[in-house]
Amino acid sequence: MNFWSDSERTRIGAAEEMEISSRRADGSLRPFVTIWCVGVDKDVIVRSANGPQNPWFRRAVASGTGRIRAGGVEADVDFTTLAPTAAVHARIDAAYHLKYDRYGPQIVGSVVGGTAAGATLRLSPTER
Repeated sequence: MNFWSDSERTRIGAAEEMEISSRRADGSLRPFVTIWCVGVDKDVIVRSANGPQNPWFRRAVASGTGRIRAGGVEADVDFTTLAPTAAVHARIDAAYHLKYDRYGPQIVGSVVGGTAAGATLRLSPTER
């Protein structure tokens, strides 16, 4: 697995939103979808609002690769499903709360809690 530079992770983590796209079987990119993202430890994390049945999430898991744009960073990425331990899940929830609570509990509630844990992806830059 490749890692983000500190600068990239900081810029991506500070971005209000991320545009994310998965690759089709022929290698072309699907249309970008706008989502929230957080930086946790040395990782860039995204979660699917309302769980793993969200179409963009299913396509990302199926393809395993895609592209992101956030905070002035545009990069090809690998998508890795993450079944976080209780401690990691709590840190991810806390990062979402810290960054997005101003939008209200109903909206933030779509990316925190038990259902959200099952719809968590770690984004890693593809080999450069």
